[in-house]
Amino acid sequence: MFVSDKLIAEIKQNLQQPLPGNAAQLRMAPSHRDGLIQNFDENRLIRKSAVLISLFPNNEIINTLLIKRASYDGIHSGQISFPGGKYEKSDESLIHTALREAQEEVGINPFKVEVLGTLTPLFIPVSNMEVLPVIGLLKEKPYLLLNPDEVEFIIEIPICHLKNTKNHMRKTISVREHSIEAPYINVDSEDVWGATAMIISEFIELFSCQNHR
Repeated sequence: MFVSDKLIAEIKQNLQQPLPGNAAQLRMAPSHRDGLIQNFDENRLIRKSAVLISLFPNNEIINTLLIKRASYDGIHSGQISFPGGKYEKSDESLIHTALREAQEEVGINPFKVEVLGTLTPLFIPVSNMEVLPVIGLLKEKPYLLLNPDEVEFIIEIPICHLKNTKNHMRKTISVREHSIEAPYINVDSEDVWGATAMIISEFIELFSCQNHR
């Protein structure tokens, strides 16, 4: 069995166990999250969304894809995230949402994705959104077609880079004229923070990298 096969087998096995959950997510939570949740209007209808954590081998290393969102007049403009988006009534499920959005944004063929499972849903108070992370396996690196209306660029990154604590840092981030203390993950000179970092924080609990690159 190749090293990459062992890594995927470990992820599959751990997805059958109780998930690391909110405790793992909160390790990467920005400092203002508690205040946002406390001030959240419980009468507001929470919208559903989903993202795809795609896994695929590249030279026996398991990689995933992140995107930098295109600039627009919105809360998540220009941020680093997994491909994904809002649930639509035509979607059969949130898993379908993740696959559809990944195809629309970066061209991943949904018929080539084996869905391994899902992580713990994460509530994002600033956008009134609950996001379901979906983990999908591809047999090879997917053919990618970037949608410039939604995506500025794509980052391909080994999942063990995300787990390596040397890449986990903390700093003050300026957001809409506010300063926020936030942990982040350094990826190709980009700062991955907020909801995406919280999702990654749970995901990396599913595997070990001692024997992987």
